[in-house]
Amino acid sequence: MSTLFNYSGDNEFYSGGSLCSADMGLMLALGNAEVYCPVKKRARISGPFVVEERTKNPSIEILPDECLFEIFRRLQGGRERSAAACVSKHWLMLLSNVRSSEICQSKSHTDLSAADGASKDIKMVSADEDLEVECDGYLTRCLEGKKATDIRLSAIAVGTSSRGGLGKLSVRGSNSVRGITNVGLSAIAHGCPSLRVLSLWNVPYVGDEGLVEIAKGCHSLEKLDLCQCPSISNKGLVAIAENCPSLTSLTIESCQNIGNEGLQAIGRCCTKLQSVTIKDCPLVGDQGIASLLLSGTTMLKKVKLHALNITDFSLAVIGHYGKAITDLNLCLLRNVSQKGFWVMGNAQGLQSLVSLTITLCRGATDVSLEAVGKGCPNLKHMCLRKCCFISDGGLVAFARASGSLESLLLEECNRITQTGILNAVSICSKLKSLTLVKCVGVKDLPPQASSLPPCESLRSLSIRNCPGFGSTSLAMVGKMCPQLHHLDLSGLTGITDAGLLPLLESSKAGLVKVNLTDCLNLTDEVLLSLARLHGDTLELLNLDGCRKVTDASLVAIADNCPLLNDLDVSKCSITDSGVAALSHGVQVNLQILSLSGCSMVTNKSIPSLRELGESLVGLNLQHCNAISSSKVELLVEDLWRCDILS
Repeated sequence: MSTLFNYSGDNEFYSGGSLCSADMGLMLALGNAEVYCPVKKRARISGPFVVEERTKNPSIEILPDECLFEIFRRLQGGRERSAAACVSKHWLMLLSNVRSSEICQSKSHTDLSAADGASKDIKMVSADEDLEVECDGYLTRCLEGKKATDIRLSAIAVGTSSRGGLGKLSVRGSNSVRGITNVGLSAIAHGCPSLRVLSLWNVPYVGDEGLVEIAKGCHSLEKLDLCQCPSISNKGLVAIAENCPSLTSLTIESCQNIGNEGLQAIGRCCTKLQSVTIKDCPLVGDQGIASLLLSGTTMLKKVKLHALNITDFSLAVIGHYGKAITDLNLCLLRNVSQKGFWVMGNAQGLQSLVSLTITLCRGATDVSLEAVGKGCPNLKHMCLRKCCFISDGGLVAFARASGSLESLLLEECNRITQTGILNAVSICSKLKSLTLVKCVGVKDLPPQASSLPPCESLRSLSIRNCPGFGSTSLAMVGKMCPQLHHLDLSGLTGITDAGLLPLLESSKAGLVKVNLTDCLNLTDEVLLSLARLHGDTLELLNLDGCRKVTDASLVAIADNCPLLNDLDVSKCSITDSGVAALSHGVQVNLQILSLSGCSMVTNKSIPSLRELGESLVGLNLQHCNAISSSKVELLVEDLWRCDILS
């Protein structure tokens, strides 16, 4: 009773811990703000005292927002701010408007920092309450689809402020009913000054106001990615340029209201900019692109320009002033002619260029390609996609001019034939990788003795979905590539054993990765030779769709390929005998096995698969209709470390 009568109202009635714990701060930091915090019970005092009549209980809610704001900015610990934010959405939104710089520091905290531990009698505050993690910005948050709302952004802003600070934020899509607006982005700007990376994809309700707030509050921003943001214009980009001098990477895609003015501000103010990607922005023209490069302190190394209304002038500026550019990607530049590419190459300014990709550009011709080769002496990686005006002559001239070329990719360049490719390969003494994709101009020629020297440097050969490429072409190419490690012939339905065998026999270094997907005419004969000649080095083998491959190939693979870790025999003529042979093979590190579509593999293979499961991490049994679902369920229980698709 004495305890009750001496109760002053300052202590909690029960001795348990607080319900508003640090866990709530963690929930807010993760963006989960829908939390109910029950009111703590107080002691009820009854006795012969006079009780004043009250018509209405006083409430803090009657205070105006200005007063609540002043109260909230005096909350010291992250736990207290997080607990207050959990009370209601109203309080959460008010707390999200408190900037980190506006939070008041208590006098005791200030004195403690000044004393620097000089007095040992001072009672230290518990680390769980007030000792917050320094806001270095190492936390990452991503919101997608329906989860992308202003409430969640506000919760993230409040919750992460005391847990290391938000460093990376990615928003992909937006809630159709309560989508992200400038309010949510402003909350991030107020509570996350350590933000370094911001990515906004398909957020139609975020405009210049939100981006301006980010610019004012997040001066450490280094990477900005804007995709399908129709409400953001030059005004928001100018604010970023003027307030975020540390910006190093900028991506703008499908932003119809961003044009030259914004890019001019970026070029003028962001002297540390190293990477720029601009795609499908109709208002961006030559002035905007030129301003990014004409700055005297430009450090641009990576430039991607896709589907822009720029002309030869922009490419001329790149050729003259892109001295630091190492990676250049040009795609769908309809207004750039042969002259633009020719000037870019002859300007001799791209001395540091290492990688060049040209896609769907009418100005890419034989003449301009040769000029680019001469003007880029350090070019190592060249990719030409859908360049319909480049022929054998231009490819050979480019190969002669590019003495440092190591990788060449040609996709849908239909004027290039087998003759041009063979000559180019023989000229490039440093070429390590050759890739041909859907080049219909590459067709079989009559067998002839080749006087071209072999390319000893070539390590990777990939010829995919070239319908005219047959056994004759493959035999000729194979003789020129004695040091291959990687071979990809997927989609070449015309090649046979007779075409692939010379390549296997001429490869002296030992093949490591082989992809023969949908090579319908290959049989066990060539796979027996592959296992015999290259089994000691083979690590990956893909035979998906090779219907003439049977158990004999699996027996050879099991006996001769000890290093094999990835095997795909989907839709092959494999039976239980082949799987059993594989389970007793020499390979001890087989990690991925695909038997998808092998209709002759039955329940009898389950014991063999269980033996293989000791090393497997991935097993594909999709469309194996002869294996019952109950057997698969038992296999899943036994091979709990293995990811099984069925």
